Amino acid sequence: MINTLDYYNHFAKEYCDQTKNADLHETLDRFLGYLDKDALILDFGCGSGRDTKYFMERGFSVEAVDGSKELCTLASEYTGVVVKQMFFQDLKEKDRYDGIWACSSILHLPINELKQVLVNMAVALRENGIIYTSFKYGTFSGERNGRYFTDMTEDSFRNLIVGIDELFILEQWVTADVRPGRSQEKWLNLLLKKQG
Repeated sequence: MINTLDYYNHFAKEYCDQTKNADLHETLDRFLGYLDKDALILDFGCGSGRDTKYFMERGFSVEAVDGSKELCTLASEYTGVVVKQMFFQDLKEKDRYDGIWACSSILHLPINELKQVLVNMAVALRENGIIYTSFKYGTFSGERNGRYFTDMTEDSFRNLIVGIDELFILEQWVTADVRPGRSQEKWLNLLLKKQG
């Protein structure tokens, strides 16, 4: 994880410039469609703060965290809220959030850490809470372009959450990358619900 954080600290401004204007409104609205207007959302690995800002502009309460100190600084400036520096493994809340948005974030964890983080996310959710998460589509795991990635398919993610009885898959779908020149890259999108 250290190399990945070094990458984001070093390339924070470039990363924000590349991702800030990516149009994910269909996916964002799909997630928000499951939440009440008074919902509290955790933007878990918020990057540039793009999605935190989207949620706030629609009247939702948002807490935003990221592991990269530099991204926290830039996202705080962009959103006007304090973005807390926190590693995914350090999520210890219980029954706090109605939704957790983990867009292109927990995919940087190795598979042996990913399951426990998903368990912690489920614990942090209130009853009937919703998680959105996304992974590059495929079977690769390892370092790519200076960062660690765990890619997922429908089958590998289903296998990953075996034993996490409180979570079930509401929806899953595959999309093309929305960034210019990257439409050949595919993403697995997942909406999970915490059992009541």
